[in-house]
Amino acid sequence: MTIKFHDRAEAGKLLARRLAAYANRPEVLVVALPRGGVPVAFEVAQALHAPLDICIVRKLGVPHHKELAMGAIAAGGIRVLNYDVISWLGLSSKTIDEVAAKELRELQRRDHVYRGERPPLDVRNHTVILVDDGIATASTIRAAIAILRQQQPQRMIVAVPVAPLATCQELRAEVEEVVCLSTPEPLYAIGLWYENFSQTTDEEVRELLARQFAASDRLSSLMELSF
Repeated sequence: MTIKFHDRAEAGKLLARRLAAYANRPEVLVVALPRGGVPVAFEVAQALHAPLDICIVRKLGVPHHKELAMGAIAAGGIRVLNYDVISWLGLSSKTIDEVAAKELRELQRRDHVYRGERPPLDVRNHTVILVDDGIATASTIRAAIAILRQQQPQRMIVAVPVAPLATCQELRAEVEEVVCLSTPEPLYAIGLWYENFSQTTDEEVRELLARQFAASDRLSSLMELSF
């Protein structure tokens, strides 16, 4: 099945409809992969009345061909490598380490910029819906799955607007559920399946997170008053 989305917000609203069974459930948390995953996840979190957080993962792009991923890193020393690409291009450990060190600095910068002093949500024993704007090589989503698994969630769902069918099938062996709206073969590039795929800015990420953080705080206060 193939669908073309107007933009990330529309994709998020459509994705939320497929996730309606998780609405208004206190154990559900929505976790986005910045930057592009945040506008999608924001719509999901709004529709499900669920808290929103981020899991920052950085793609390790091949030098001089940055769109080609040789792996990804996440906080806590998580590193997921694409050995097919590494072997094909004959990339050295030194090259991988140099790219990883640079991306780690950017990962740390983004964590501070996006979240500020607010601590990450505790996902232990929760149902985590992990959202991105699409999956190509799956390196970044696998790094996010790895870091979230360390925190022992009860259940993990990967939810994306678009991804290759084969990738969705592979990910079903790593998480409890995969929800994907469009599975074009071949995918070519995620952006081809959006009419508007403009880059999500740091400011947009901060604004959307701040809005959802405020909504979650209000909900928590109301729940406390009800007891």
